[in-house]
Amino acid sequence: MRRLFAIALLTFAAVSASARVVRLDIASRTDVGDRYEKITGRVLFAVDPNNPHNKIVTDLDKAPRDEHGEVTFTSDVVILRPKCGGNETLYLEVPNRGGIGFFADPKNDDTLFRRGYTMVWLAWQFDVRPDPTLLHFDAPIARGVRGRVRSDFIVEKPAPTYTIGNIVDASYGHEVMSQLGGIGYPVADRNGRDNVLTQRESMGAARRTIPRAKWHFTDDRTIALDGGFQPHTIYEIVYTAADPAVVGAGMAATRDFVAWAKHDPASPIPVKHALALGISQTGRFLRHFVYDGFNADENGQQVFDGVLSYVPGGGRGNFNHRFAQPSRAILTPVPYAYPVDVFPFTDLPTTDPVTGVTAGLLDRATADHVVPKIFYVNTAHEYWSRGGSLIHTTADGKSDVPFPPTSRLYFVSGTGHIDGPWPPEVAAGGQALQNPIGYYFTMHALIDAMNAWVTQGTEPPPSRYPKIADGTLVRVEDLAAKQIAFPKWAYAPVRADQSSEPPRVTGNYVTLVPQVDADGNELAGVRAPFLTVPLAAYTGWNLRAPGTGFEGDRLGFAGSMFPFTKEQIAQRYPSRDAYLGRITSATLQLMNDRYMSSEDALQLLPFAATLWDWAAARP
Repeated sequence: MRRLFAIALLTFAAVSASARVVRLDIASRTDVGDRYEKITGRVLFAVDPNNPHNKIVTDLDKAPRDEHGEVTFTSDVVILRPKCGGNETLYLEVPNRGGIGFFADPKNDDTLFRRGYTMVWLAWQFDVRPDPTLLHFDAPIARGVRGRVRSDFIVEKPAPTYTIGNIVDASYGHEVMSQLGGIGYPVADRNGRDNVLTQRESMGAARRTIPRAKWHFTDDRTIALDGGFQPHTIYEIVYTAADPAVVGAGMAATRDFVAWAKHDPASPIPVKHALALGISQTGRFLRHFVYDGFNADENGQQVFDGVLSYVPGGGRGNFNHRFAQPSRAILTPVPYAYPVDVFPFTDLPTTDPVTGVTAGLLDRATADHVVPKIFYVNTAHEYWSRGGSLIHTTADGKSDVPFPPTSRLYFVSGTGHIDGPWPPEVAAGGQALQNPIGYYFTMHALIDAMNAWVTQGTEPPPSRYPKIADGTLVRVEDLAAKQIAFPKWAYAPVRADQSSEPPRVTGNYVTLVPQVDADGNELAGVRAPFLTVPLAAYTGWNLRAPGTGFEGDRLGFAGSMFPFTKEQIAQRYPSRDAYLGRITSATLQLMNDRYMSSEDALQLLPFAATLWDWAAARP
């Protein structure tokens, strides 16, 4: 897309003091069917560092200013707007590592098109890899600033060199999909004596420094090791970088674009309401966005009316601090101990029993009177691998913490962070078949519910999630499963002093996991019909295979499927028709309770028949 900006076809200028969009340079305009127009282009922003609502942007005061004393930056944007008859609601899907979302193409899913949303994908992440199919954000730079940066990694097979950026791996059946999640900060001095490379065998093991003569930088972002990097080892490079991006400007861009659409007469996409959807990294982005105070624009007006934060676990992210690396998350065994899963975790204030700090995620939004309606949607993966229980328990894991009336939590039980292929395959590097069941069957219904809540005041479906009080949220050692062996431990976010690299870890928060039945299927939450009428046990974890290193750890993102035997199936269901009848009843119940839409039900029922036929044909 970037090469198109030189041939911009049209510019919309924004001059209203109520929005900080200077202009939208349009690169292309095309029709999408009869009802929609697609606009691609680039947005120029300008912000005043002295505005109180901009002081929350870390290092903004250190960025160069234009002749008006403002800091400028630009974002790629994709807009799908109704030609007429829209529903006056903006749906902004925050791009995950520069990607344009599934709903952008009606051939994939035309639900939002039929409902009349104005849809937007706006770049916010400065370190997206240089791929022309992705959206890019040109952040301002904090000139003259130097600091220490860390990158940790493992290799699945010997490699002579490795990047200091963040490579994101995801198992999908027998394949591993690797992509550079973030390009990282270039080293300031390749030969600097303060550049340190270490190795260790596990997250908690002592680091061993690799002699400086045995490794070197081949360029500003690549390191080479004599003899190559080897599997079963955690490597960690700490180095000095200079002139960091003002990463939080990406949040300001998101804020100001939505404010422009809602309040500026010059906007080509006038709307009355704004909803945000973030998935995984960008679900955490939205939690961070609200926590840091970005849901108030430069004039103090509310930005997002509704927020749908999908699979964020208990995290926020590397989104608004010096030398932040937005692509970094927390997985096992790496990335490790980045400032991602940090206190506070809950919407309402709680107290960290170790530090004594009392805080809540919504403190700033409450003070500014801009608290949005919020849906949190987590899967089993987030409880096992992303600290998901902490968003509704005390930090010591002893008590439930309620949600405010403006928030809901929907735990989609028995699902992984990403769904696996069909037919199921053993996950690459894993031990079990990858779980093909995803959380997507809830998505259309919850978008509808959020829009009705924001625009009409219609109460959404009640929260559904496991609780300590009713025994559906427990310690790992208290799980009731009899048929399958569960992991021995769940991820627990660390308390860490982030003032140095590597950070000094001082302890862990306490996390809990959803209780299961004897089959291994979770009891609480929004349960897909495949769990209430099971042919298998479905989990949010998949253990690393022997020989891959770090045995006992969980693969990133993948869930597991443990099919029942033919004898077990025959004991439960007298026939295929009996099974499908029960699946239909369970589906109708979810629709009646407003956790599933008719569109999703029409896709789920044929898949249930396919699932039965696959299970029945197994040896």
